[in-house]
Amino acid sequence: MPIVVDPDSGAVAALLATLPATAQGSAHGVPNGERLLRWLDEHPTEYVVVIGPSIPLEEALLLCERLRVTRPALSLVLVRPKLEAAMLTRAMAAGVREVVAVGDTAGLLGSVSRAEELHLALRGPGSAGPSGRIVTVFSPKGGVGKTTLAVNLAVALSKGGTKQVCLVDLDLAFGDVAITLQLLPTHSIEHAIGSEMAVDLPLVQSLLTKHEASIMVLAPPNHPDVRERITALLVSRILGALRTGFDYIVVDTAPDFDEHTLTALDETDECVMVATLDLPTLKNVKIGLATLDSLAIAAGHHHVVLNHADEDTGLSIQQAEEILGRTIQVRMQSSIDVARSTNLGVPIMSSQPDHAVSNAIRGLAAQLAGGTGEPHAVVEDDRPSRRSSRRMKLRR
Repeated sequence: MPIVVDPDSGAVAALLATLPATAQGSAHGVPNGERLLRWLDEHPTEYVVVIGPSIPLEEALLLCERLRVTRPALSLVLVRPKLEAAMLTRAMAAGVREVVAVGDTAGLLGSVSRAEELHLALRGPGSAGPSGRIVTVFSPKGGVGKTTLAVNLAVALSKGGTKQVCLVDLDLAFGDVAITLQLLPTHSIEHAIGSEMAVDLPLVQSLLTKHEASIMVLAPPNHPDVRERITALLVSRILGALRTGFDYIVVDTAPDFDEHTLTALDETDECVMVATLDLPTLKNVKIGLATLDSLAIAAGHHHVVLNHADEDTGLSIQQAEEILGRTIQVRMQSSIDVARSTNLGVPIMSSQPDHAVSNAIRGLAAQLAGGTGEPHAVVEDDRPSRRSSRRMKLRR
């Protein structure tokens, strides 16, 4: 998938909005060359990098020169405010495949399309396998119904078994996906510990548990202390392998920006942020959304879901939107039917497909399948070094 590099989060968002999903996945943004190199180390199959206009020319050319030697199959597209003959000559010498002017949407799309064609040609006939979309369900506040939503969303995306869907429980200490579905997994992600360099689809498939609703589940460890032995690289490799075998990978996360959650968010194509109609949760979700923006995670592909959207709490939907600074795209009112279906181990999408909650989740699934999020202003930060440092602190 295309990778956009630019220290200006606004420029990243603009470029990502220009680039559609390709056969290999949706575009992803990183703030600097250092983060790009780490990303490429974890994702060796990436095929095109778009270097944004906010990176100084000398810095951009040094980065290209390095990639020209270390990753000769990688296509480099340079976006510049102004095209000059001398700059074009230097860019070609540094290994840049194409140079595009800022605002030239057609030129950028053409460059990325040609890069993908070259990538597929280099891989050879029949090698362009399917690339599934990763949907991460997250909230920085526990108790908002995140797991229930993730489970039912996975069922909705499977469309009655016509789509291959894997549900990954990445709350590695206290995950509830298995108990919500009343599954007794014999294998979990714990059994892949130490296999970072050997992860492939058959290995991951051997760890999955099938649910009768036509979804596969990757369960968390049985004991919370095992979480410390599961590396971010292992999570990344597992999600990458699942992309090659499933249409959708729904990831249920812990209510925290821990190392494993950040890794999933790095990989995600669509991020579903869950809130409820109370001030503490709305405050945390507002901070969470700002964090996603500052880290250029799934820019333009955020979906805000308001669960328990009962206005007798003293807050209105309009007030919630004003607090968040976002449009709430999906609203679900409280329903005893959802709790009852959870206790029975049957997702409400399966037991009551015409229920109001089921219809809301089906609408969210349609948004995700279309790859459409809410356009919004990304918080700008002209201090890339401090933003990079902040991300490292989050990861620690």
